[in-house]
Amino acid sequence: MRIAVDIGGTYVDAVKFDEESQTLTFNKSQTTPADPVQGVMNALSGFGSNLSETEIFVHGTTLGLNAILQRKGARVGLITNSGFEDILEVGRAAVPDRFMYDYYYAPPSPLVKRKYRLGVPGRINAYGEELTPLDKTLILKAGKYLVEECGINSIAICFLHSYRNPIHENETRRILLEAYPELSISASVDLTREYGEYERTMTAVLDAYISPILGDYLERLDQALQKAGFDGKVQIMRSGGGAMELAVAKGAPLLTVLSGPAGGISGAKYLAAIKDWPRIITFDVGGTSLDCCVILNNEPGEVHEAYIDDLPMQIPVFDIRTIGAGGGSIAKTMDQILQVGPESAGAVPGPACYGAGGEDPTITDAALVLGYLDPDKFLGGKLKVYPELSQKVVREKISDRLGLSDVQSCTRIFEILMAKTIGAVKQITIERGLDPREFKLIAFGGAGPLIGPLVGREMNLETVVIPALPGTFSALGMLMTDLEYEFSNTVLKPLDENYESSISDVIKEMKARANQVFDQQNVSIENRVIVTKLDLRYRGQEHYLSIDYNSSDSVSTIEGKFQIAHQERHGHSMDERCEIASVRVKCFAQVQKPELPKLEKATKEATSVGAREAYDFASENVTMFKIYDRDLLGYGMVFEGPAIIQEDASATIVFSDQVVEVDEYGQLLISKLGGVK
Repeated sequence: MRIAVDIGGTYVDAVKFDEESQTLTFNKSQTTPADPVQGVMNALSGFGSNLSETEIFVHGTTLGLNAILQRKGARVGLITNSGFEDILEVGRAAVPDRFMYDYYYAPPSPLVKRKYRLGVPGRINAYGEELTPLDKTLILKAGKYLVEECGINSIAICFLHSYRNPIHENETRRILLEAYPELSISASVDLTREYGEYERTMTAVLDAYISPILGDYLERLDQALQKAGFDGKVQIMRSGGGAMELAVAKGAPLLTVLSGPAGGISGAKYLAAIKDWPRIITFDVGGTSLDCCVILNNEPGEVHEAYIDDLPMQIPVFDIRTIGAGGGSIAKTMDQILQVGPESAGAVPGPACYGAGGEDPTITDAALVLGYLDPDKFLGGKLKVYPELSQKVVREKISDRLGLSDVQSCTRIFEILMAKTIGAVKQITIERGLDPREFKLIAFGGAGPLIGPLVGREMNLETVVIPALPGTFSALGMLMTDLEYEFSNTVLKPLDENYESSISDVIKEMKARANQVFDQQNVSIENRVIVTKLDLRYRGQEHYLSIDYNSSDSVSTIEGKFQIAHQERHGHSMDERCEIASVRVKCFAQVQKPELPKLEKATKEATSVGAREAYDFASENVTMFKIYDRDLLGYGMVFEGPAIIQEDASATIVFSDQVVEVDEYGQLLISKLGGVK
């Protein structure tokens, strides 16, 4: 057996793959914010057996992300160069874009208090040469002050130009661990070797901030799994795709901070490969947030610097656009203006219809009022919901205040949700020179099938795809991922005839580090794959694109690859010389992936199992929707909307100007009647 579990803000999703029978089963349970481990074990208990036959457990979690967003991380100390103790406040001396015109903007308090930031003498220059030796006595003194006097148990280390020469950071770590073996240390050189002192410092600080919390969680989870009979391998998803074993994740917890959304993208990448779809947009809608990512030619968009609450982190992550819009997003009025999100009802108390004390209408409540959800079959009938409570909060909080009917209020909620959602999709398509009409939208998550078809018709997309098991698709995607790790190093050298001499030693050193990670995870020699990439840009450019590199490539070959990538990503290329910004090495260890089962060709037409009234956005009226049971749909069946396709963890809404086709993998392919115009 192999099991994958994804923790979201509202639900825990679990998928089990039986290698012998090639069958997939899933389960969902509500997230338990007070003790996340309990939510995981609740989801696993739904499989009804112990874990002794499970070989691999893959996990994605938002625990580290939530600790940063809620400012509930560890108390952290910072050791840096003398004179650079205030780098967290100085930053880039810039105001975040969304606050550009806010005269009252005040930056949030730094994650490390000023009294816990200590500078010590020692300096490496931009060429990696030592200008001033490290004062080892003051390093020990700084450690004693932070640990013994201040009670700090997690320290970040970042020195100038360590990406060129890590000797000072390595020595500082050695000195501190020699004196305090239990101390949690996050050195920037272990996480990133790219230039940008503020970004590198913040990366180390963020890692130190979540390290004790995530380390404690992973330790308790490991113990709980063992108690349940599990004695296999625990793997944790990386923010940039791929997984790493538990021990490696504990050493670099920041790499897991966006591990939840990464699972869905990995699953979509797998689908795109087996279906030969060159252009897709992932559309992951859970209870709390909505995540979008572009996948071109089976390669997800990736960035090597991302932001959490305006704090930069220099780690490889999928290029995801996230907005606070999900099934639990709260709708409210402010000064007679209707707003939706980003606040969420979360797992506790949840939407009003849960009957757990929720007093505000949510997207889920609006969907119940509009007739999209069956209250008797919510989560396959496992969770009892109360539509009368949805009606009550919609009327009291929206309709009566705005002078609308309940249906009008709920259609307005969905229209505002659409505006926010379409804006997120446009950011990663139109604003980058890509035409979204050429893409398929893969909609998943508990609310993805509910919202995806509406986005498809509003944006005139080619096809909206609802995969099998959409409510647990991110967890399924985690079963489709390989072991993976990435290293990078800034070089800043022109791409000329002498480029090889500038990067050969760097590549050799990074490959040695990659093999150390393989050794740590007991990966056999024959199963190791190491790929080298160059971050290229036109001279004078700030941003770069990563290009596959082979040592036999000529300068013209490399430039040609870059020109093609630049044209595809940004819609143009230029007749300019290139520069190598950084070198990257990715190491993979491929694992066996479950094959998605294929359906038999259907011999009859799709038959509805009932009907009910719901709101049709195509005709802008309440009309009769046919109800279909997804388990009864076969390969090749085609039918038109309006229709509601029900399954245990979600409901797909098809409007009267749309048509559905079921493919060989049981996926629902939804397109406009008459095709895209």
